[in-house]
Amino acid sequence: MAEKLQTRCVIAGGGPAGIMAGYLLARAGVPVIVLEKHADFFRDFRGDTIHPSTLELMYELGLLDEFLKQPHQEVRELRAVINGQTVPIADFTKLPTRCKFIAFMPQWDFLNFLSREATSFATFHLHMETEVVDLLIDNRRVTGVRARTPRGDLDVRADLVIGADGRNSIIQSRAGFQRREFGVPIDALWMRISKKPNDPGQTLGFFQHGKLLVLLDRGDYWQCGFVIPKGGFDEIKARGLPQLQNDIVSFAGFLRDRVTELDDWSKIKLLTVQINRLRDWCREGLVCIGDSAHAMSPAGGVGINLAIQDAVATANLLAEKLRSGAVSVGDLRKVQARREWPTRLIQGMQVFIHRHVVTGRSSDCKESLPFVVRLLKWFPVLRQIPAGFIGIGPRPEHFHSPTAG
Repeated sequence: MAEKLQTRCVIAGGGPAGIMAGYLLARAGVPVIVLEKHADFFRDFRGDTIHPSTLELMYELGLLDEFLKQPHQEVRELRAVINGQTVPIADFTKLPTRCKFIAFMPQWDFLNFLSREATSFATFHLHMETEVVDLLIDNRRVTGVRARTPRGDLDVRADLVIGADGRNSIIQSRAGFQRREFGVPIDALWMRISKKPNDPGQTLGFFQHGKLLVLLDRGDYWQCGFVIPKGGFDEIKARGLPQLQNDIVSFAGFLRDRVTELDDWSKIKLLTVQINRLRDWCREGLVCIGDSAHAMSPAGGVGINLAIQDAVATANLLAEKLRSGAVSVGDLRKVQARREWPTRLIQGMQVFIHRHVVTGRSSDCKESLPFVVRLLKWFPVLRQIPAGFIGIGPRPEHFHSPTAG
Protein backbone atom coordinates (compact mmCIF):
# COMPACT_ATOMS: atom_id res chain seq x y z
CA MET A 1 0.00 0.00 0.00
CA ALA A 2 1.52 3.31 -1.09
CA GLU A 3 1.96 6.12 1.42
CA LYS A 4 -0.12 9.15 0.39
CA LEU A 5 0.59 12.88 0.61
CA GLN A 6 -1.38 15.91 -0.57
CA THR A 7 0.09 19.30 -1.52
CA ARG A 8 -0.52 22.22 -3.81
CA CYS A 9 2.53 21.61 -6.04
CA VAL A 10 4.88 18.66 -6.38
CA ILE A 11 8.19 19.03 -8.23
CA ALA A 12 9.97 16.02 -9.73
CA GLY A 13 13.73 16.61 -9.57
CA GLY A 14 16.02 18.48 -7.19
CA GLY A 15 18.31 20.11 -9.76
CA PRO A 16 18.65 23.86 -10.32
CA ALA A 17 15.20 24.25 -11.92
CA GLY A 18 13.42 22.13 -9.31
CA ILE A 19 15.04 23.61 -6.22
CA MET A 20 14.71 27.19 -7.46
CA ALA A 21 11.05 26.68 -8.38
CA GLY A 22 10.43 25.08 -4.99
CA TYR A 23 12.16 27.93 -3.18
CA LEU A 24 10.22 30.64 -5.02
CA LEU A 25 6.82 28.95 -4.70
CA ALA A 26 7.34 28.29 -0.99
CA ARG A 27 8.46 31.91 -0.55
CA ALA A 28 5.13 32.92 -2.05
CA GLY A 29 3.28 30.72 0.45
CA VAL A 30 2.51 27.83 -1.90
CA PRO A 31 2.74 24.37 -0.24
CA VAL A 32 5.35 22.53 -2.31
CA ILE A 33 7.09 19.16 -2.16
CA VAL A 34 10.33 18.56 -4.10
CA LEU A 35 11.25 14.94 -4.81
CA GLU A 36 14.92 14.11 -5.50
CA LYS A 37 15.93 10.54 -6.30
CA HIS A 38 19.49 10.71 -4.92
CA ALA A 39 20.57 10.78 -1.28
CA ASP A 40 22.55 14.00 -1.81
CA PHE A 41 23.33 16.57 -4.51
CA PHE A 42 26.88 15.40 -5.16
CA ARG A 43 27.27 14.52 -8.81
CA ASP A 44 30.79 14.83 -10.20
CA PHE A 45 30.12 16.13 -13.69
CA ARG A 46 27.43 18.77 -13.51
CA GLY A 47 27.39 22.33 -14.77
CA ASP A 48 28.76 24.86 -12.30
CA THR A 49 28.87 28.18 -14.14
CA ILE A 50 26.69 30.66 -12.24
CA HIS A 51 26.20 33.55 -14.64
CA PRO A 52 25.63 37.23 -13.77
CA SER A 53 21.92 36.82 -14.55
CA THR A 54 21.61 34.20 -11.78
CA LEU A 55 23.72 36.26 -9.38
CA GLU A 56 21.37 39.20 -10.05
CA LEU A 57 18.44 37.00 -9.02
CA MET A 58 20.28 36.08 -5.83
CA TYR A 59 20.62 39.79 -5.09
CA GLU A 60 16.92 40.41 -5.77
CA LEU A 61 16.08 37.59 -3.34
CA GLY A 62 18.37 39.01 -0.64
CA LEU A 63 20.63 35.94 -0.78
CA LEU A 64 23.70 37.25 -2.59
CA ASP A 65 26.00 37.98 0.36
CA GLU A 66 25.50 34.55 1.91
CA PHE A 67 25.62 32.89 -1.50
CA LEU A 68 29.05 34.32 -2.27
CA LYS A 69 30.38 32.84 0.97
CA GLN A 70 30.09 29.40 -0.66
CA PRO A 71 33.23 27.98 -2.34
CA HIS A 72 33.63 29.55 -5.78
CA GLN A 73 35.97 31.29 -8.20
CA GLU A 74 35.12 34.58 -9.87
CA VAL A 75 36.00 35.13 -13.53
CA ARG A 76 35.58 38.64 -14.95
CA GLU A 77 37.00 37.89 -18.38
CA LEU A 78 36.78 34.65 -20.30
CA ARG A 79 39.85 33.78 -22.30
CA ALA A 80 40.39 30.87 -24.64
CA VAL A 81 43.55 29.20 -25.92
CA ILE A 82 42.89 28.85 -29.64
CA ASN A 83 45.47 26.95 -31.68
CA GLY A 84 48.11 27.86 -29.11
CA GLN A 85 47.22 31.55 -28.78
CA THR A 86 45.55 32.95 -25.66
CA VAL A 87 42.81 35.38 -26.68
CA PRO A 88 40.11 37.27 -24.73
CA ILE A 89 36.54 36.29 -25.64
CA ALA A 90 34.12 37.93 -23.21
CA ASP A 91 34.48 40.88 -20.83
CA PHE A 92 31.87 40.87 -18.05
CA THR A 93 33.09 43.99 -16.26
CA LYS A 94 30.78 46.31 -18.22
CA LEU A 95 27.56 44.35 -17.74
CA PRO A 96 24.60 46.22 -16.20
CA THR A 97 24.47 43.79 -13.28
CA ARG A 98 25.56 43.94 -9.64
CA CYS A 99 28.01 41.06 -10.11
CA LYS A 100 30.16 41.57 -13.17
CA PHE A 101 31.63 38.09 -13.24
CA ILE A 102 30.86 34.40 -13.68
CA ALA A 103 31.01 32.42 -10.44
CA PHE A 104 32.37 28.92 -10.90
CA MET A 105 30.65 27.06 -8.06
CA PRO A 106 30.24 23.28 -7.76
CA GLN A 107 26.59 22.56 -8.40
CA TRP A 108 26.24 20.54 -5.20
CA ASP A 109 27.26 23.63 -3.17
CA PHE A 110 24.72 25.73 -5.07
CA LEU A 111 21.91 23.23 -4.48
CA ASN A 112 22.82 22.64 -0.83
CA PHE A 113 22.76 26.40 -0.24
CA LEU A 114 19.44 27.03 -1.97
CA SER A 115 17.69 24.03 -0.40
CA ARG A 116 18.89 25.14 3.06
CA GLU A 117 17.46 28.59 2.45
CA ALA A 118 14.19 27.07 1.22
CA THR A 119 13.69 25.12 4.44
CA SER A 120 13.18 28.42 6.26
CA PHE A 121 9.72 28.47 4.63
CA ALA A 122 7.14 26.30 6.38
CA THR A 123 5.53 25.36 3.06
CA PHE A 124 8.74 23.87 1.55
CA HIS A 125 9.42 20.14 1.87
CA LEU A 126 12.32 18.28 0.25
CA HIS A 127 12.26 14.47 0.07
CA MET A 128 15.61 12.88 -0.81
CA GLU A 129 15.97 9.28 -2.04
CA THR A 130 12.52 9.64 -3.60
CA GLU A 131 12.46 8.73 -7.28
CA VAL A 132 9.43 9.67 -9.36
CA VAL A 133 8.45 6.66 -11.47
CA ASP A 134 5.01 7.54 -12.84
CA LEU A 135 2.27 10.12 -13.12
CA LEU A 136 -1.14 9.93 -11.47
CA ILE A 137 -3.83 10.84 -14.02
CA ASP A 138 -7.58 11.28 -13.54
CA ASN A 139 -9.78 12.02 -16.56
CA ARG A 140 -6.73 13.05 -18.61
CA ARG A 141 -5.62 15.58 -15.99
CA VAL A 142 -2.32 14.97 -14.20
CA THR A 143 -3.13 14.92 -10.49
CA GLY A 144 0.17 13.87 -8.95
CA VAL A 145 3.10 11.48 -9.08
CA ARG A 146 4.05 8.05 -7.83
CA ALA A 147 7.54 7.75 -6.35
CA ARG A 148 9.76 4.98 -5.04
CA THR A 149 11.49 5.41 -1.68
CA PRO A 150 13.56 3.15 0.60
CA ARG A 151 10.41 2.75 2.69
CA GLY A 152 8.14 1.81 -0.22
CA ASP A 153 5.92 3.58 -2.75
CA LEU A 154 4.71 7.12 -2.24
CA ASP A 155 1.78 8.82 -4.00
CA VAL A 156 1.80 12.62 -3.93
CA ARG A 157 -1.41 14.30 -5.08
CA ALA A 158 -1.13 17.93 -6.16
CA ASP A 159 -2.90 20.68 -8.07
CA LEU A 160 0.24 21.08 -10.18
CA VAL A 161 3.09 18.78 -11.12
CA ILE A 162 6.32 20.42 -12.30
CA GLY A 163 8.65 18.15 -14.27
CA ALA A 164 12.23 19.18 -13.52
CA ASP A 165 13.84 15.75 -13.61
CA GLY A 166 16.43 16.38 -16.31
CA ARG A 167 17.17 15.30 -19.84
CA ASN A 168 16.18 11.68 -19.16
CA SER A 169 12.89 12.86 -17.67
CA ILE A 170 10.44 10.18 -16.64
CA ILE A 171 7.81 12.92 -16.44
CA GLN A 172 8.03 13.88 -20.11
CA SER A 173 7.93 10.25 -21.25
CA ARG A 174 4.97 9.32 -19.01
CA ALA A 175 3.12 12.44 -20.16
CA GLY A 176 3.51 11.37 -23.78
CA PHE A 177 5.21 14.60 -24.84
CA GLN A 178 6.86 14.67 -28.24
CA ARG A 179 10.45 15.87 -28.43
CA ARG A 180 12.27 17.54 -31.30
CA GLU A 181 15.89 16.39 -31.59
CA PHE A 182 18.68 18.48 -33.09
CA GLY A 183 21.61 16.38 -34.24
CA VAL A 184 24.80 17.11 -32.31
CA PRO A 185 28.05 15.69 -33.74
CA ILE A 186 29.89 15.53 -30.41
CA ASP A 187 30.01 13.76 -27.07
CA ALA A 188 32.29 14.61 -24.16
CA LEU A 189 34.59 12.68 -21.85
CA TRP A 190 34.74 13.91 -18.25
CA MET A 191 37.59 13.16 -15.87
CA ARG A 192 39.67 14.56 -12.99
CA ILE A 193 43.31 15.62 -13.07
CA SER A 194 45.05 17.11 -10.03
CA LYS A 195 45.77 20.84 -9.94
CA LYS A 196 48.99 22.63 -8.93
CA PRO A 197 49.33 26.18 -7.56
CA ASN A 198 51.26 27.44 -10.60
CA ASP A 199 48.73 26.13 -13.16
CA PRO A 200 47.11 28.70 -15.47
CA GLY A 201 43.87 30.33 -14.35
CA GLN A 202 40.34 29.48 -15.48
CA THR A 203 39.73 29.86 -19.24
CA LEU A 204 36.86 29.19 -21.61
CA GLY A 205 38.81 26.23 -22.97
CA PHE A 206 41.59 25.03 -25.25
CA PHE A 207 40.54 24.93 -28.92
CA GLN A 208 42.44 23.26 -31.75
CA HIS A 209 40.90 23.23 -35.24
CA GLY A 210 37.49 21.87 -34.24
CA LYS A 211 38.54 20.07 -31.05
CA LEU A 212 38.12 21.31 -27.47
CA LEU A 213 39.43 20.62 -23.97
CA VAL A 214 37.66 22.36 -21.06
CA LEU A 215 39.26 22.61 -17.62
CA LEU A 216 37.03 23.66 -14.70
CA ASP A 217 38.86 24.77 -11.55
CA ARG A 218 37.71 22.67 -8.57
CA GLY A 219 40.32 24.05 -6.17
CA ASP A 220 42.63 21.06 -5.80
CA TYR A 221 41.81 19.38 -9.12
CA TRP A 222 40.71 20.14 -12.66
CA GLN A 223 37.40 18.78 -13.89
CA CYS A 224 38.26 18.06 -17.52
CA GLY A 225 35.88 17.88 -20.44
CA PHE A 226 37.32 16.52 -23.69
CA VAL A 227 35.13 16.79 -26.79
CA ILE A 228 35.05 13.73 -29.05
CA PRO A 229 33.06 12.83 -32.20
CA LYS A 230 29.58 11.50 -31.50
CA GLY A 231 29.74 7.75 -30.83
CA GLY A 232 33.56 7.77 -30.91
CA PHE A 233 34.28 6.52 -27.39
CA ASP A 234 34.80 2.88 -28.41
CA GLU A 235 37.35 3.92 -31.04
CA ILE A 236 39.19 6.03 -28.46
CA LYS A 237 39.25 3.08 -26.06
CA ALA A 238 40.64 0.88 -28.82
CA ARG A 239 43.52 3.34 -29.31
CA GLY A 240 44.38 3.02 -25.62
CA LEU A 241 44.81 5.29 -22.62
CA PRO A 242 48.33 6.52 -23.55
CA GLN A 243 46.96 8.01 -26.78
CA LEU A 244 44.16 9.80 -24.90
CA GLN A 245 46.74 11.10 -22.42
CA ASN A 246 48.85 12.41 -25.30
CA ASP A 247 45.81 14.07 -26.86
CA ILE A 248 45.09 15.93 -23.62
CA VAL A 249 48.71 17.04 -23.25
CA SER A 250 48.66 18.37 -26.82
CA PHE A 251 46.03 20.87 -25.65
CA ALA A 252 47.36 21.66 -22.17
CA GLY A 253 51.08 20.89 -21.94
CA PHE A 254 51.25 21.83 -18.26
CA LEU A 255 49.34 18.61 -17.46
CA ARG A 256 52.14 16.43 -18.83
CA ASP A 257 53.51 15.50 -15.39
CA ARG A 258 50.16 14.20 -14.09
CA VAL A 259 48.04 13.07 -17.00
CA THR A 260 49.04 9.49 -16.12
CA GLU A 261 46.61 9.79 -13.20
CA LEU A 262 44.10 8.67 -15.85
CA ASP A 263 45.29 5.08 -15.54
CA ASP A 264 41.96 3.28 -15.83
CA TRP A 265 38.92 3.75 -18.07
CA SER A 266 36.70 3.74 -14.97
CA LYS A 267 38.07 7.24 -14.23
CA ILE A 268 36.68 8.54 -17.53
CA LYS A 269 32.94 9.13 -17.90
CA LEU A 270 31.05 9.56 -21.16
CA LEU A 271 28.58 12.45 -21.41
CA THR A 272 26.22 12.02 -24.34
CA VAL A 273 25.58 15.54 -25.60
CA GLN A 274 21.99 16.31 -26.57
CA ILE A 275 20.12 19.33 -27.84
CA ASN A 276 16.36 18.88 -27.91
CA ARG A 277 13.14 20.46 -26.71
CA LEU A 278 9.54 19.48 -26.23
CA ARG A 279 6.93 20.56 -28.75
CA ASP A 280 4.47 21.07 -25.89
CA TRP A 281 5.80 21.73 -22.39
CA CYS A 282 2.49 21.25 -20.61
CA ARG A 283 -0.87 19.51 -20.34
CA GLU A 284 -3.65 19.79 -17.74
CA GLY A 285 -1.99 19.68 -14.30
CA LEU A 286 1.62 19.42 -15.56
CA VAL A 287 4.39 21.66 -16.87
CA CYS A 288 8.01 20.76 -17.67
CA ILE A 289 10.90 23.19 -17.19
CA GLY A 290 14.70 23.13 -17.40
CA ASP A 291 16.36 20.14 -19.04
CA SER A 292 13.05 18.25 -18.86
CA ALA A 293 11.68 20.72 -21.40
CA HIS A 294 14.88 21.44 -23.34
CA ALA A 295 18.20 19.61 -23.10
CA MET A 296 21.14 21.92 -23.77
CA SER A 297 24.71 21.37 -24.87
CA PRO A 298 27.42 22.25 -22.32
CA ALA A 299 28.54 25.00 -24.75
CA GLY A 300 28.69 28.31 -22.91
CA GLY A 301 27.64 26.76 -19.61
CA VAL A 302 24.15 28.20 -20.13
CA GLY A 303 22.06 25.15 -19.17
CA ILE A 304 21.91 25.74 -15.40
CA ASN A 305 21.14 29.42 -15.85
CA LEU A 306 18.43 28.81 -18.45
CA ALA A 307 16.85 26.27 -16.09
CA ILE A 308 16.84 28.84 -13.28
CA GLN A 309 15.26 31.42 -15.60
CA ASP A 310 12.51 28.88 -16.34
CA ALA A 311 11.90 28.42 -12.62
CA VAL A 312 11.64 32.17 -12.02
CA ALA A 313 9.19 32.62 -14.90
CA THR A 314 7.12 29.69 -13.59
CA ALA A 315 6.87 31.23 -10.12
CA ASN A 316 6.17 34.71 -11.50
CA LEU A 317 3.33 33.45 -13.67
CA LEU A 318 1.76 30.80 -11.44
CA ALA A 319 2.46 31.45 -7.74
CA GLU A 320 -0.43 33.79 -7.01
CA LYS A 321 -3.05 31.48 -8.55
CA LEU A 322 -1.47 28.39 -6.98
CA ARG A 323 -1.85 29.87 -3.51
CA SER A 324 -5.62 29.47 -3.81
CA GLY A 325 -6.03 26.47 -6.09
CA ALA A 326 -5.32 24.80 -9.41
CA VAL A 327 -4.02 26.56 -12.50
CA SER A 328 -5.44 26.05 -15.98
CA VAL A 329 -3.57 24.67 -18.96
CA GLY A 330 -3.84 28.19 -20.39
CA ASP A 331 -1.83 29.46 -17.42
CA LEU A 332 0.77 26.75 -18.00
CA ARG A 333 1.08 27.61 -21.67
CA LYS A 334 2.17 31.10 -20.62
CA VAL A 335 5.32 29.53 -19.15
CA GLN A 336 6.20 27.94 -22.48
CA ALA A 337 5.31 31.12 -24.36
CA ARG A 338 7.60 33.11 -22.08
CA ARG A 339 10.59 30.75 -22.14
CA GLU A 340 10.50 29.03 -25.54
CA TRP A 341 11.86 31.97 -27.54
CA PRO A 342 15.14 32.34 -25.55
CA THR A 343 15.50 28.55 -25.58
CA ARG A 344 15.17 28.43 -29.37
CA LEU A 345 17.72 31.22 -29.79
CA ILE A 346 20.33 29.65 -27.53
CA GLN A 347 19.84 26.17 -28.95
CA GLY A 348 20.16 27.56 -32.49
CA MET A 349 23.48 29.13 -31.52
CA GLN A 350 24.66 25.88 -29.93
CA VAL A 351 23.71 23.84 -33.01
CA PHE A 352 25.68 26.26 -35.20
CA ILE A 353 28.74 26.05 -32.92
CA HIS A 354 28.75 22.26 -32.95
CA ARG A 355 28.27 21.96 -36.69
CA HIS A 356 30.83 24.59 -37.72
CA VAL A 357 33.22 25.36 -34.82
CA VAL A 358 33.49 22.65 -32.13
CA THR A 359 32.88 19.45 -34.09
CA GLY A 360 35.12 17.01 -32.20
CA ARG A 361 37.05 16.35 -35.42
CA SER A 362 40.15 18.02 -36.79
CA SER A 363 39.30 20.90 -39.10
CA ASP A 364 40.99 21.50 -42.46
CA CYS A 365 41.10 25.22 -41.67
CA LYS A 366 44.71 26.36 -41.40
CA GLU A 367 43.97 29.81 -39.95
CA SER A 368 45.50 30.14 -36.50
CA LEU A 369 42.65 32.43 -35.40
CA PRO A 370 39.18 32.69 -36.97
CA PHE A 371 38.31 36.17 -38.22
CA VAL A 372 35.62 36.73 -35.57
CA VAL A 373 38.12 35.91 -32.82
CA ARG A 374 40.62 38.33 -34.37
CA LEU A 375 38.00 41.06 -34.16
CA LEU A 376 37.56 40.34 -30.44
CA LYS A 377 41.32 40.60 -30.01
CA TRP A 378 41.63 43.83 -31.99
CA PHE A 379 38.56 45.65 -30.64
CA PRO A 380 38.06 45.10 -26.88
CA VAL A 381 34.63 46.76 -26.90
CA LEU A 382 33.29 43.86 -28.98
CA ARG A 383 33.94 41.47 -26.06
CA GLN A 384 30.86 42.91 -24.38
CA ILE A 385 28.66 41.20 -27.00
CA PRO A 386 29.52 37.59 -26.06
CA ALA A 387 29.60 38.69 -22.42
CA GLY A 388 26.00 39.85 -22.67
CA PHE A 389 24.82 36.78 -24.56
CA ILE A 390 26.56 34.37 -22.17
CA GLY A 391 26.26 36.29 -18.92
CA ILE A 392 22.73 37.69 -19.19
CA GLY A 393 21.21 35.94 -22.17
CA PRO A 394 18.05 36.71 -24.11
CA ARG A 395 15.03 37.62 -21.99
CA PRO A 396 16.52 37.46 -18.47
CA GLU A 397 13.94 36.95 -15.74
CA HIS A 398 13.54 39.09 -12.63
CA PHE A 399 11.84 37.95 -9.47
CA HIS A 400 8.38 39.46 -8.93
CA SER A 401 6.23 36.60 -7.65
CA PRO A 402 4.32 37.41 -4.42
CA THR A 403 5.59 36.72 -0.92
CA ALA A 404 3.61 34.90 1.71
CA GLY A 405 1.33 37.29 3.51
